[in-house]
Amino acid sequence: MTIIDEGTHTYGYTDLPRLMALMTGDEKHGPAATSTLDVLWVLYDRVLRVEPGRLEDPGRDRFLLSKGHGPMAYYAVLAAKGFVPVDWLPSFGSYDSPLGHHPDRMLVPGAEIGSGSLGHGLPIAVGTALGLRAQGRVEPQVWVLIGDAELDEGSNHEAIAFAGPAGLDRLHTVVVDNASASHARPGGIAARFEAAGWSTVTVDGRDHAALYAAFTAPHPGRPHVVVARVEPKSA
Repeated sequence: MTIIDEGTHTYGYTDLPRLMALMTGDEKHGPAATSTLDVLWVLYDRVLRVEPGRLEDPGRDRFLLSKGHGPMAYYAVLAAKGFVPVDWLPSFGSYDSPLGHHPDRMLVPGAEIGSGSLGHGLPIAVGTALGLRAQGRVEPQVWVLIGDAELDEGSNHEAIAFAGPAGLDRLHTVVVDNASASHARPGGIAARFEAAGWSTVTVDGRDHAALYAAFTAPHPGRPHVVVARVEPKSA
């Protein structure tokens, strides 16, 4: 699937490096951005039920970027899909640009939360899933993308421990694992979620077919986590 930008150009996955290259300047957090590129593309291209014309639709899926300190890939995908103009990209990080070093939900169309403070996205996603349940909305799915280093934060473990027993089956977490966490976990990342009753899949974070299969795997009655392994941050 692709979108037409301003009626003149069709953007696809192969255009993303060029779109990212338009964003220059300091504090780009390049490894943090590129580690998420394939996950973001597969989600926005094939999974999420959200589009530029329905940003306020209560029935839309919610995507929360918790790993917001390297947003270049996120902005590139949003531009490719028509949420933000491509001509915003060269101003990335400048004083008067809506595209800051951390996404701002008040400035970036399609951004559900302001993000970049490690450890807050998953708890917000849990609250979002609970809120939708309380409203009786069964169609919207809630997705949150976190980095493996965020699992050093206690707030995430509280969210994991709550979501499993609560049966939040509309909640989906993608952990992009680029080996940047400070603390190892016996059995790996997926084991922490499994212990709390989550459905889990671990895949190659660059394999689009594997990512799509993992994202769409059935998980009745349980929240679902996909651990997407990519090259180590120091590689």
